[in-house]
Parts: sequence; C-alpha cells; structure tokens
Amino acid sequence: MLGEVMNKTELEVSIDELYHACESSVLNFETTSDISESTDVIGQQRAIEALDFGFEIQHDGYNLFVSGSTGLGKLTIVKHLLETKVIDHKQPSDWCYVNNFKRQHSPLILKLPAGLGNQLRNDMNQLVEDLLVAIPAAFESDEYHARVKDIKDELTALEEAAFVELDEIADKQNIAMMRTPGGYTLGPKRNGKVLTPEEFEKLSVKEQDEIKHIIDDIEERVSATIRKIPVWARETRNKIKLLNREITQLTVDQFLADLRTRYHEYQNVMDYLNQAEDGFIEDAEEFRRYGSPEGQMAQKNDASALFTRFQVNVLVDNSETRTVPVIYEDNPTYNNLIGRIEHMAQFGTLLTDFTLIKAGSLHKANGGFIVLDARRVLSSPFAWEGLKRVLRAHEIRIESLEKMLSFASTISLEPEPIPLDVKVVLTGDRWLYYLLKKYDPEFNQLFKVAADLSEDIQRTPENTVLFAGLIARLQRESDFKPFAKDAVALIIEDCARRIEDAEKLSLHMSNLLDLLREADYWAGEHNHEVVIRDDVQVALDTRIRRLDQLRERVHEQVLRGTYLLETEGSKVAQVNGLSVMQLGDYAFGRPSRITATARLGTGKVIDIEREVELGGSIHSKGVLILSSYLANRYARDQPLSLSASLVFEQSYGMVEGDSASVAELCALLSALSELPIDQSIAVTGSVNQLGQVQAIGGVNEKIEGFFDICNARGLTGQQAVIIPQSNIKNLMLRRDIVDAVSKHNFKIYSVQTVDQVMMLLTGISAGEINAKGLFPGKTVNALVQNRLNEMNRIRQKFSKSSGKDKT
Repeated sequence: MLGEVMNKTELEVSIDELYHACESSVLNFETTSDISESTDVIGQQRAIEALDFGFEIQHDGYNLFVSGSTGLGKLTIVKHLLETKVIDHKQPSDWCYVNNFKRQHSPLILKLPAGLGNQLRNDMNQLVEDLLVAIPAAFESDEYHARVKDIKDELTALEEAAFVELDEIADKQNIAMMRTPGGYTLGPKRNGKVLTPEEFEKLSVKEQDEIKHIIDDIEERVSATIRKIPVWARETRNKIKLLNREITQLTVDQFLADLRTRYHEYQNVMDYLNQAEDGFIEDAEEFRRYGSPEGQMAQKNDASALFTRFQVNVLVDNSETRTVPVIYEDNPTYNNLIGRIEHMAQFGTLLTDFTLIKAGSLHKANGGFIVLDARRVLSSPFAWEGLKRVLRAHEIRIESLEKMLSFASTISLEPEPIPLDVKVVLTGDRWLYYLLKKYDPEFNQLFKVAADLSEDIQRTPENTVLFAGLIARLQRESDFKPFAKDAVALIIEDCARRIEDAEKLSLHMSNLLDLLREADYWAGEHNHEVVIRDDVQVALDTRIRRLDQLRERVHEQVLRGTYLLETEGSKVAQVNGLSVMQLGDYAFGRPSRITATARLGTGKVIDIEREVELGGSIHSKGVLILSSYLANRYARDQPLSLSASLVFEQSYGMVEGDSASVAELCALLSALSELPIDQSIAVTGSVNQLGQVQAIGGVNEKIEGFFDICNARGLTGQQAVIIPQSNIKNLMLRRDIVDAVSKHNFKIYSVQTVDQVMMLLTGISAGEINAKGLFPGKTVNALVQNRLNEMNRIRQKFSKSSGKDKT
C-alpha cells in the first residue's frame, strides 16, 4: 500500500498541470506564410516503412492493408507515397479485345504498348471503310467482268458442244433433235425431212420398232447430258467463287500490306490480321452489297459499325498514362472491379458481342496499384470473393453475375482472361483488419503487409514545429488565410485535448482540417486577413454549441432539482461520481449520485445495476474488485460478515466502465464507518484489489461537467474533483476552470490510493495498519475494521444461538 499524504495541499494539482499550453518560443514564425513548405508525413514513420516495403516487394501475396481510424488520413498518405513511387516505373500496356473468327463466343485479348490500342482500332476502322470502297470497285472492273464472262462462256460452250455431239449422233441415225420451250424433242426423218405421225404410222412395224429403239437410246443420251448441266453450273459457280476470293484476297492483301508492315513486331497482332483476312474474304458479298449505292445509304453515318466483328475493343487505353496506373475505386462493386459484359435488346432478345465488354478497375490498374476501401468491398455482394479470386489466379476472367448465379439464360461470351499484375492496397479500421485476419484464411495469404497508422505523436518541441508545418501545408493546399502564431498554438493545444493526452498530439487529419476550415470562415466573418487565436476559439466554441443542447438539458435537470445532486454539506454513504456521455464526436461530463448500504450478511456486495441488467461487464468487474479489496484489507483472517448494495441513483440506462469504482468503494466505506462524505467533492477513478487508484478516460469532460454545476450554483472555494494521479498528463481543461482554480474558487486533487480519497472526502486520516494488523483508533480504516469485526461477532452469536435451538 502506498503511503498516505496527510496534507490536502500536497494533493492539489498545480495550475501549470491543468492546461499544458503550447510554448510560443517553440514557434519561430509570425504566420504560417513564414513557414517553408514541406510535404513530409509526420508521425507515421512505422507505417511509411511498411508501405515502402509493400510497394517495392515483388512477390505473390504481398498486397497491403492500411489500418487506422476513420479520418486519420489513410488515403491521403497512400496517395502521397504512391505519387513518389510511380515516377520511375515504366508505362503500362494497352489491353484490347478482338473477335475470335474461329470461336465467336470466345473473344481474344491483345496486349499492346501504350497508345497502340487506339492506333490499331483506328487502322481497322479505316481498313473496313477502305474495303467497302475497294472490294465493290474490284468487282466492277472490266477485267473481272471479262473473266466471269469467260467462265460463263466456258459453260455455254460445253453445253452447246454436248448437244451438237448428240445432234450429230441423232442425225446419223436419221433422228431429228428439235429444241422446244419444254426441252428437246426427238423425231424420225427421211431424206432430211421429219416424218409426220401419219407417215410414221405407214411404216412397217419392224421399222417403227427400230426407230423407237434408236429414239430411246438418244433420249437416254440427252437425259445424261442434261443431268450433267447442274454439275457444270456448280463447277462454274465454284470457279466464280474462286475468282471472287482471288479478287478479294488481292484487294485485301493490298490494304493489309501496310498494316502488316506497321505491326510486324507484334506477333499477336499479325495472327489477328491473318484471321481478319479470312473474315474479310468470307464477308466479301457483304462488302459488295454495302458498297453498292443502296448499301452506301445504309452505312452513310458509320460504315465500320456495320462490321463490328472487325472492330477492336480497346478495353484499357494507357496512351495518356506516363507512369504506372494508380486507381482509386470509390464504388468497388463486383462489376466495377472485374468488368462486365453488356447486352443489347433486339426483337425481345438480349444480344451481345465482344465490343460490349467493359473494363473494371482491376483492368485499369493492371501493372500498377489499386486502392480500395475494405469496408465497401466487403459490403458489396461478391466483390470480396471476386477480388480474392483474381489475386489467386493472377488473371481477370470476366464473368457476369447472372451467368454465375444462373439468373438469366442469355447469349453470353467467354472472353479470354487477362493476365493480372497489380498491387492491391486496402484501407480500413483496425478491427476490420483483425477480423479478416482471424476469420478469413485466404486474407493471410493475399495481404501479407500491414501498415498501421499512428493515432498520435509525442508532443515534443521538435514535433510541435513539425505539426506547425503540417498546419501550414494544409492551409496552403486548401487556400485558407494564413494562421497567426497564437492561432497555431491553440490548434496544437486542441489536438492534445482531442487525444486526451497533454503529452501527445492527435494525427486525426479530418478533425484538424475541419477546425482549419471553420477558423478560416470565422476569420472572414470578422474581416481578418490572418486567422488569429480568437477565430480558432470561436470555431471551437460554436462547434460545441451546435452539439451542446443535450448537455444543457441534463445539467438543467440537476439545477432544477429533478436530478438529485448535492454540491455542499455532507452525507453518509453518498458520493458524487462522474461519468461521461458520448454522443458521436461530442462528449460531456455528467455527475451522478452513488449510494451504498451495508448490513449484516455473508460477504456479498450487490451491484443493483447488474442485478437489473443495466450494468455492463466492466462495471460489474469493478464491483467485484472492490469486494475483493474489502476482504483483503479488513478480513484476511475472518469471514466478511457483510451484505452491501451499490447503485447509481436515478440511472435509467446502461452503466458501463469501472471509472466509478473508487466512488462506489468510498460510499461503501462511509456506510461501514458511518463517516459523512463531503458533497462538495466529486470523485472519479478505478481501483484495484490493493486499493491503488487507476487512470480513467474522459477526465477533462468529467471535471468540466461537475464544475459547470458548481459554477451555476455558485463557487464556494470548497468544491473540488478528485482524479487519479496518473491522469494529470491528460489534463487540458477549459480556461474558465483554470482561472477558477488559480483564484482558489475550485480545486482539483490527484490521488494514488483509496486512503487518500477517504481522507479528502471525510477530513479524517485513513490510518496505516500496524504490525498486529490493526489500524489506529479514530481513523477511517479503524472504524471500518471495527464495524466489520462487530458484524462478525454478531454473526457468530447468531450461529451459536441457531445451533442451540436445533439441539
């Protein structure tokens, strides 16, 4: 047990410790305009080292997770570092999808140097437009028509030769072949004249039979020749097709020759041009049709749009990119990350082709970096799983969600996957990082670099100068008015208060920028060319006023007597405790009356808040600790014959935290010793089993909450707040409280032990235990020990009496 300090004055917190002002001698400037510009990130050396490592290491799985609270400036720091890292990297490639002429539903990917994608697309569009003119022109040439005429003449000559031969055969056998509209007719003849039916009937039967036999034979020959005509016609058409192909190929080759020369270094483009050549030849009739006057009207606006399969879909164009891409995706849905395949409605059916493939952010970041908000990725359906899949496979496979989930049966594509080389940077809160670390096994394999941003820095003179430089940089970047030295000092002091530590400075960039904006606004309202300390103070005061209505209502209930709280006199087993109400970014102190009762029992201390399920686990732990303190301090060698109850009076909501455990213990000790507690003093602090007073949070708000009540009722000079000594470094109190303490109208005590607290509350020495385990008479601890001993004797008496009755 730490020794007791008997002199109250020695426990008072000095004026200098109530508010740790920024030393003006440290700030060697008049306004922020005098500070040389610097882009250094302050206070984040550990995180910067992690980011540098993650950006540079080129191995699988070394993606990054940048953790820190919201508003800390995670994205700003990442942007700043990436801007310096990407300067020396090579320019990324273009990515294009082109038609697969062999498998239409599986478009092919082309990787090209930056800027070549657009060039190839324009070249192919121009090629189509040129061929729409050149191919029809080639088929209108005299040479082509002459060659077609020769082929057709060959067919005509072949047909005529065949029938001439048949006619000669028939003529030798006195049979005439006569062409009619319905075909050929055969008839006998004599002396060069065809016999009439009457003349044929006059012939003998034998002659008639011979003639019929000859005619049947010739008819068979004619039929055989006629059956050959379609074959000859098909051969003629094939010759014309071969001629058309030859003409088309010559025309296409003539125009492709320039492209082949231009892209001869790129084998993938050469392979594509070879496939495209076959497509042009196959579609020659389409080119001829759209090259006609009627077709030209149909394709007047955009000829190449009629031949989409020859287009080039430039998925990612890096022609304007001079360094590796850095993509910040603000809406990381599955489609925005992975890409999508769009559809067109046509006659009630959804259709698509490779030109409707759209790039995702991962495509655009390929070869560089992509920065994502982890919470948004996780909250977007399928986005997290999609991101992990591409990182595992090192390729982007575009697949529609409808197809994956079998929600729609439409014509779709299976594009060739794109190889992926990207560094993913996730930003998010620490709790999110540790949740993923624990519950997602793949996270550990894919995000091996953690960059944890610091929430604060030490408030040393060197860091104070650096922080002033940060304020100057933010002022210039945001085009604010210059800030005077005293204004910068107040901003630095507020950053210390915000972090609840006078020895540190908050690195929360969002809050800092908000304060700069508001101070700049009020400087403008006050017609100041430079932002002064008063402008910053007005910004701070108006910010509180906007959120202060609930605090006013709570304090009003105290002042009107609805909420019972005494700030003068003394009461047994009644202590003024202090709590904090947190409403978003705003917190205020709320004094609370804590009471205790003590009676004969079995050593149980009842926490009424816990019994009715209004007490949190940490608060319940504090009550159990003070129970252990009582047993260890006063009843080591005997039972603790005590039943006690503790409660926050007029508390109708959850009570959580152990910062009232000292106040609860003091109320209980007062109930046992029957010593009255000074009601002009409020207490905050947690206690351990050895009676040591431990640090708590929100110490400034707690002191200010009790001071406001006392100030409204009138300061007497006796009112005070007791805080743990370990919380002195957290003090950054309002100026009016510092002034009140300096005028001896209000006091703040710091303590290390419960004994010191009881001495302050009762005005009686707590007493030190002697070698016999007893406390000196008329001390707090002696009275408590005597009361507990008395309870134990009474309990033993009842036990003996109960035993005799049973006998």
